[in-house]
Amino acid sequence: VQLQASGGGLVQAGGSLRLSCAASGRTFSYSNMGWFRQAPGKEREFVAAITWSAGTWSGGTTAYADSVKGRFTISRDNAKTTVYLRMNSLKPEDTAVYYCAAGAVWGNHRTRDNYDYWGQGTQVTVSS
Repeated sequence: VQLQASGGGLVQAGGSLRLSCAASGRTFSYSNMGWFRQAPGKEREFVAAITWSAGTWSGGTTAYADSVKGRFTISRDNAKTTVYLRMNSLKPEDTAVYYCAAGAVWGNHRTRDNYDYWGQGTQVTVSS
């Protein structure tokens, strides 16, 4: 699986962005997907994850970090082999490079070392 993240940018506090992660490879629909972020000087941290889903159904079980719960929404579109991260009510502390990842076993989806594939990252900057 190859991953290409996009959609980052500069936004004011309280604003919204939608990140996209386009995946190549026939195993996309069978891959659990995650979003992580890394702020300058900090460790890469878990943001959200969604389980795999078979065929054209694009649902899945989701999980979120406490810091983004209620503000961010992860979703996937198997037909487009893309996973999204909708970010609302953005805060300056959300500023980071955001990475999408694929392949972790559900249950270990909050741990970055359990993901097999990573995208290149997209910068999100939230101004106060």
